[in-house]
Amino acid sequence: MCAIGGTVDLAYDQQVLDAMQETMKHRGPDGQGRIFGEGFALLHTRLAIVDPEGGAQPMELCRGEERYSIVYNGELYNTPELRAELTALGHRFLGHSDTEVVLHAYVQWKEECLTRFNGIFGLAVWESKKRKLFLARDRIGVKPLFYKLHNAGMIFASEMKTVLAYPGVQPILDETGVAQLLLLGPGRVPGSGVLKDIMELEPGCCGVYENGKWHSWRYWYLRDGIHRDSFEQTAEKVRYLVTDSIKRQMVSDVPLGTFLSGGLDSSLISSVCARQLQQPLDTFSVDYENNELYFVPGKFQPESDARYIDLMQRYLKSKHHRTVLTPQQLSDTLEAATVARDLPGMADVDFSLLAFCKDVRKTVKMALSGECADEIFGGYPWYRDPEVRSADGFPWAQNTDLRASFLLPSLREIQKPEEFVMDQYNRTVAQSDILPENTPLERRMKEMVNLNMRWFMQTLLDRKDRMSMYNGLEVRVPFCDYRIAEYLYTVPWAFKDYQGREKGLLRYAMRDWLPDPVLHRKKSPYPKTWAPAYQQLMEQRLLKLLEQKNAPIFYFVDPQAIRKLLQAEYTWPWYGQLMKVPQTMAYILQIDFWLRHNGIAFAF
Repeated sequence: MCAIGGTVDLAYDQQVLDAMQETMKHRGPDGQGRIFGEGFALLHTRLAIVDPEGGAQPMELCRGEERYSIVYNGELYNTPELRAELTALGHRFLGHSDTEVVLHAYVQWKEECLTRFNGIFGLAVWESKKRKLFLARDRIGVKPLFYKLHNAGMIFASEMKTVLAYPGVQPILDETGVAQLLLLGPGRVPGSGVLKDIMELEPGCCGVYENGKWHSWRYWYLRDGIHRDSFEQTAEKVRYLVTDSIKRQMVSDVPLGTFLSGGLDSSLISSVCARQLQQPLDTFSVDYENNELYFVPGKFQPESDARYIDLMQRYLKSKHHRTVLTPQQLSDTLEAATVARDLPGMADVDFSLLAFCKDVRKTVKMALSGECADEIFGGYPWYRDPEVRSADGFPWAQNTDLRASFLLPSLREIQKPEEFVMDQYNRTVAQSDILPENTPLERRMKEMVNLNMRWFMQTLLDRKDRMSMYNGLEVRVPFCDYRIAEYLYTVPWAFKDYQGREKGLLRYAMRDWLPDPVLHRKKSPYPKTWAPAYQQLMEQRLLKLLEQKNAPIFYFVDPQAIRKLLQAEYTWPWYGQLMKVPQTMAYILQIDFWLRHNGIAFAF
């Protein structure tokens, strides 16, 4: 993977380009390149996974009177098929990188090339004669792409920190940004960068900047259809799609490994990879010091991972690597994780992944991970709890009153928290493509899939991309193959919920790939620390924050709410399944650090 960035119709000099490119180096430590001319500049830093010698960027191609230049962050998983098709059409290739195939595909089919790609990407193509910039992002949103319309021009980049590096771009937070941080965070409105006027190209979208104007559109979304396959046919199709996606995503010219939690999803990926490789697979897991002493089974996390990881390691005969983190290490990573994400994130769920990826990078340069099966196959508790799934509102954050209590009273009156949250929720529900003949249950389950893919999944994909790429580690997510998402969207809920089990269809389809204890293991989320010392560290830091009367966070956060947080427990997590009181404390601390680190100004 890589980082991309650039400007159109804006002044720049070498110092400006150097400053922007410096913010990109962590994503691409293996090399950097740039192309620039009158009114445009394209920047790239490279993490070389495929064709290390021949895949340097930016890459150029001339056809007729036009010169095309591309910067590309991603991986194309159907490169051989597209190369063969383009070769038959007369195209000639100098190397075997997917970047070259993407560029030739754009030259051949222009914007329609996106419908032929199976991959993850954020890309930019500049057409010199037309003075036209084309931006695009993959269907699911695995790879990021931000932009800002600025002074009659445009800035774009893989991460917001690169946009902010352009002279004159000020990080500004308005009331809507505050509402996102406290009422939706760490989720955010699709297409928003939270900061004022910094936008993110949404998944499945592309756009053109030409003649001083920006126009974007959606080229892909989940479409409903009549499912005609029997249960057995559906299981067979799922088995093919999952194994094919994993095998395609193993393509690499560097050593690879897998994240292995002992859960269903990561174990399936590891099992398929282990059978494909000619040598022992490197597998990786993360845990916390003395966690077994403090672990408390609950609704969202019924058991710990350790014995299942051991079982899978023996089953796979893998070369397993364990990262064990202390509460102090988690606390010490708060700032770096916030810098990596460019926003407050999922607290120690981010901190631990950042530290974990740093360890993984010492052994491999590319890894596969099991994120996003739960959104597509209906694995989360809120899919299967009739009371929660029937309630209006985001099921992973049904705590608007609690969240609103952190806003200063004056802002609560302006923002009307319940209206703000429900407006975002209703807008997403209304965008769900659902056939009219669906039953009320099927309709609701499709709404749930769309809500999860547009919101919760994006938070997890942000986390995975930023924490891994901050360490120069590429992490691929096979369950994010758009073919899986498209097919599963039409599958009846009764099939997905086979035998009343979360991801019952996936378990049945892949039953020959895992030992029974892992195949039938009840869902357990990403591990978090249960050590009291971690909460104590967060409490100490919050108390120090409360002593700083002029801390920027108190411009919109009520100190009394933070004091209550130090004294109370609540039943529903702040976000998802893992962000309870210690993680909520860490999130508040992240907000304050983020405001300070970026020198954010307020527009309210």
